Amino acid sequence: MPNLPRRIEILTFPKAQLLDVAGPLQVFATANDLARIERGALPYEPVVVADGERVMTTAGLELATVPLPAVDLPLHTLIVAGGWGVNAACDDPGLVAWISQRAKAAQRTASVCSGAFLLASAGLLDGRRAVTHWQRCAEFSKRFPEVRLDPDPIFIRDHEIWTSAGVTAGIDLALALVEADLGRAMALAIARQLVVFLKRPGGQAQFSAALALQERDGRFDRLHAWIIANLRGDLSLGALAEAAHMSVRSFARHYHQATGRTPARAVEDLRIETARRLLEQGLPVARASTRCGFGSEETMRRAFLRRLGTSPQSYRDRFAG
Repeated sequence: MPNLPRRIEILTFPKAQLLDVAGPLQVFATANDLARIERGALPYEPVVVADGERVMTTAGLELATVPLPAVDLPLHTLIVAGGWGVNAACDDPGLVAWISQRAKAAQRTASVCSGAFLLASAGLLDGRRAVTHWQRCAEFSKRFPEVRLDPDPIFIRDHEIWTSAGVTAGIDLALALVEADLGRAMALAIARQLVVFLKRPGGQAQFSAALALQERDGRFDRLHAWIIANLRGDLSLGALAEAAHMSVRSFARHYHQATGRTPARAVEDLRIETARRLLEQGLPVARASTRCGFGSEETMRRAFLRRLGTSPQSYRDRFAG
């Protein structure tokens, strides 16, 4: 345990996501509660900072905050929240400059959800691996092509920079930060206290609509509808090209340009997406596999493990109503 508590600054701004702030804050507060009981010393000094004394979140709850500290004051961890107000925050040159300079004083810097947009605007993610909310990955990639975005992990650590996925992933991130500071036993005790996973299985794709094909380009919307209606049929490259009234070579090239993925990857996405809905409705794994055209339970199991990090049966057990 250090002689002084580790100062944790959580940066917020108008129209931030409340859980992006409150989730990590509660993890560090619970660490202090448990440490006070067990050791009589506080490991953390968490504070919420902003450019102003009060900040309204998108949930309608106003937060009392501490003014932005001087950029050179000692700091252990800087955490940047996300939310619908992040675009306006990125357009604030003073705030972006503060983040860039404050990160230099911090031992580590992290973002929650779309807070990655602010880290990227500050130049902190150039050439690094990062993650953000699944729904904003396409936008992020276009704005920050120099960042190596990976859309699925719950959180990513690239040396001293940590980024996390959507909203509640901030809790996963904070637990990982605590584990790095105080060890697995303390992180596990906090997770038990908050009734959350210490390390939840799979990536954020299993908690979101993994399929975002229709959001990127409308050119192949009819084809996607045809695929969904024919999941048990022939969905080879040749069959897809014929359905799109294109040559195989032209179809493969144009489809990848429009959607950012290969036709085979898209077919698997659609099959997994449909299987997830069937499993959530309580359909047995074998029947879901047949209806989605996987050919066998083993093929679907491998696809789920590869793409979602969990088996179909485990997914059904956790999400079936």
